[in-house]
Amino acid sequence: MFMKRIISRALAICICFAAFVPAQAQFNIKKAVSSAAKGVKAATLTDAQMAAYVKESVDWMDKNNPVLPEDDPYTQRLRRLTEGITEADGIPLNFKVYNVIDINAFACPDGSVRVFSSLMDIMNDDELLGVIGHEIGHVMKHHSKNAFRTQLLTGALKDAVASTGGKAAALTESQLGTLGESLVNSKYSQSQEKEADDCGYDFLIKNKRNPYGMAMAFEKLLNLEQGNNVKQSYIDKMFSSHPDTQSRINHINDRASKDGYTRPTTETSDK
Repeated sequence: MFMKRIISRALAICICFAAFVPAQAQFNIKKAVSSAAKGVKAATLTDAQMAAYVKESVDWMDKNNPVLPEDDPYTQRLRRLTEGITEADGIPLNFKVYNVIDINAFACPDGSVRVFSSLMDIMNDDELLGVIGHEIGHVMKHHSKNAFRTQLLTGALKDAVASTGGKAAALTESQLGTLGESLVNSKYSQSQEKEADDCGYDFLIKNKRNPYGMAMAFEKLLNLEQGNNVKQSYIDKMFSSHPDTQSRINHINDRASKDGYTRPTTETSDK
């Protein structure tokens, strides 16, 4: 009962942060203006300053995108699925649903997890938790933190992050949009994706969830992409540049089987 009618036209499968198609409910990311290239030493950016930038960026995204309220069925479903999942290696987690047509989800260095309603439309409960577990794996391995730091210290934000008197520089709306895009569009290496797989797998087990869901989610997304010839997708971002997509799926399936888990069926993993 939590399903909306899935958009029949070419699916924009972009979970691990792809470009978004224009639409009324599209994820709202503003493009940053270019900036003059002035070097900024990494040492000038403290963890506290970066945490403040992350919070500011997440707050900006929540303000500029349609966050579904607590009484919405999508939010209620996400609350049910993530009940008891409150932290990851000491990082407090918080979950919200963006009501957008893009099929996506992402997790930020501060533990903010954002799931798109159209992703929830196509995923059963175990698959959705598998995606969330993988994204939290990137947070726990500090992949998202390192990518965010790199974005702060390079590109269009070089000038903005120079600190004076121990105080981080204020960011413009355009720069906040760029940082938001960096949180959504971060690309990770083959080794980082594998690390996130295993870390997310362990995270799901720790929280008494079935780790088979991660492999099932990847399989579904791969099938959707192959069936619709979708470009700029989650698979493109996370899999296509890595030739061992199927071996990653097999690795998760093998671990789950050896650990004694039963692969869920559609009937036992309803939305």
